[in-house]
Amino acid sequence: MSSTHTAKQHPHLTPLTLWIMTIATGLVVANIYYNQPLLADMANTFGVSDKKAQQISLFTQIGYATGLLFIVPLADMLKRKRLILIDFVLMIISLIASAMAPSVTILMIAGFLVGVSSIIPQLLIPMAAHLAKPHERGKKIGFVMSGLLIGILLSRTLSGFIGEHFGWRSMFYIAAGLMLLIWVMIFLFLPEIEPDYKGNYGKLMKSLIHLVKTQPKLRLAAFRGALCFAGFSAFWTTLVFLLKQPQFNEGSAAAGMFGLVGAFGAVAVGFMGRLSDKMDAYKLSIYTLSLILISFIVFYFSSHSIIGLIIGVILLDMGVQATHISNQSIIFALIPEARNRINTVYMVSYFIGGALGTFFASLVWKNYEWNGVCAIGAALSVIVIIVHLLNYKKSSATATDVR
Repeated sequence: MSSTHTAKQHPHLTPLTLWIMTIATGLVVANIYYNQPLLADMANTFGVSDKKAQQISLFTQIGYATGLLFIVPLADMLKRKRLILIDFVLMIISLIASAMAPSVTILMIAGFLVGVSSIIPQLLIPMAAHLAKPHERGKKIGFVMSGLLIGILLSRTLSGFIGEHFGWRSMFYIAAGLMLLIWVMIFLFLPEIEPDYKGNYGKLMKSLIHLVKTQPKLRLAAFRGALCFAGFSAFWTTLVFLLKQPQFNEGSAAAGMFGLVGAFGAVAVGFMGRLSDKMDAYKLSIYTLSLILISFIVFYFSSHSIIGLIIGVILLDMGVQATHISNQSIIFALIPEARNRINTVYMVSYFIGGALGTFFASLVWKNYEWNGVCAIGAALSVIVIIVHLLNYKKSSATATDVR
């Protein structure tokens, strides 16, 4: 496949631009996770089972993977700011549709569209890598990723509180209003970046296959990310149901508060971003993957302990997000002009893993409840550590350009 690349001047990554990217990333990614602490409330509203309600989260994650696959690659071919602004319109409409959903089926469809349109962070993170100086790339990615982490975790705190006091529908109306404010910020302050890719959309999509075939480091990073996020999603999807059991007897607000606990991991994310600029990413990943395994061991012995769950959440969020930054530092250094397509391959794998983690957690919860979910998370962690150790040497081949 052929394409033409031209060298272009691009704006520098100013502090204002970096902050806008970080704030937008956090608030947009939150849209994907608002529903998780609210699933039990949604089940009550529509008179459906917990398993059925969990499909709302599943459809949202599938929608996100769909947007990653078909929309994010366009950022290598189209003007990025324009693409982002158009995507915001679909997002706002989808959030309002979620708030007004008359049935669980409509809510699933709206959730899918929320997922499709909430891919903006995956346009902004490669954009930050593109604008940053090479020796600061990990640091800048880490800064934007801290916004992503805070958005993911505090989204549960916010939605749990709103759901408890104002009803779950109010959360989606509030989210739509926040997206309108961010649209204005992006319109006024985000710089435009001209695309490098000159081929058509068909060739653009075919180049994804070429990247998978020729980039072993990308394949390994995608595998690590997928399994880590599968365990992460399995935990967060089922936590609300554990907390509603008699030993805790807590509601959606309590589940959301665990997001506040996990936000402490954002401090570690910034540190890991700087560390990834100086330390071998392979060695760093061994430590971060081990944190995830330890977290599920802690969870297994904490089915009756709030303190144990808190410790586990901190370890899990630090491990998953630090692994994510390490992965992105590796893949964004491969082929600069194909960063959005590389990010597509990685993030589609990442959220397919998340969707599968949600799906299998709902099945296991029905029969084995919390211990089964912890066993899944621990097993996934062991697998990814083994594969990482066995395949790293094979992934050290020199990157080749997209042809």
